[in-house]
Formats: sequence, structure tokens, C-alpha cells
Amino acid sequence: MSLDSASDELRETFKRALRRFPAAVSVITSADQNRRHGMTATAVTSLSLDPPSLIVCVNQQTLLHDIMLLARRFCVNVLRRDQITLSSAFSGAVPSDERFGLGDWMTSPEGVTYLADAQINIFCKKAAAVPYGTHTIFIGEAETVNVRDPIEPLIYQDATYCFSVPHDSQAA
Repeated sequence: MSLDSASDELRETFKRALRRFPAAVSVITSADQNRRHGMTATAVTSLSLDPPSLIVCVNQQTLLHDIMLLARRFCVNVLRRDQITLSSAFSGAVPSDERFGLGDWMTSPEGVTYLADAQINIFCKKAAAVPYGTHTIFIGEAETVNVRDPIEPLIYQDATYCFSVPHDSQAA
């Protein structure tokens, strides 16, 4: 077996493994001087509580990547279980210039577009951008956070939308 075929096999197995990671579905929004854009993402995770921060991984071939390199701020809009249509739209099912026509979008005083009825909005100031492989890891320091009840996030696992079901620890 050659190194190239082993690498291809490893990449395929790794991709299959990652598909099994359940992840909250978010729409990342940002804007530069002339453009605003949003894109569905699952590669979002907490980084630190001091300072409150998170990371967002964005493919370098996307328009959002280009905008986030120039922008000073971005917003992580965690979707609710009833927002599958928005996730699909911001995944490419709807042209980018029409996406913000769907949903209840507002603009923060800092000029960041956000989904008013998302499960969570985390408004971030970009602290760093670290290129790695095909993606850039954007580190955002949280400036403002909106949290809405009930807790019903949209989850994505193995190319399927899912919903979380709380476990009743009393029943065990």
C-alpha cells in the first residue's frame, strides 16, 4: 500500500468519524465595508471563559472567509430546531444575495447582522485568525450574548438534522 492510498483511506475514515460527531447548527454572519454574508457552520466550539471566547473554523475557499479576514466582528447564530430551512438556505440552497430575505434578521449597533429569534446569538470581536490546512480558525471574544428559552437547538449528525432530547436523570 502506498503512502498516497493510505492517506486517502485515512482521510475517508476520518471524514466518516467526524460525521458521527453531533454538532449544533449555527449561521455565522459577518460584514466588511461593502458586503454582508452568512454561512451555515457546525465547526464552532467554546475556547475559554476568561476571556469569554470561541472558535469558528471556516473554509478558505468561501466568501465568508474573505469577509471575516477583513471584518472586525462576527456573530454566531445558533439555530433552533424549527429553523432547518434557514440552515439549508445558508448552506447554499439559496443564492447568497437572497438568504437574508428569510428569517427575522436585524443589525447590531456595530453593524453585524443577526437572527433575532435564534436559540443563541454570540456577538464576537475577532481576536485572531489562524490558517491551518484548508480552513482558518477564527477566534472571537464574546462581547454580547443573547440566550432564548426553551432550549431546543438544531443538531446535525451524519448528514441529518436531529434534535436533542433531555435525559431524565431521576428516572435512572
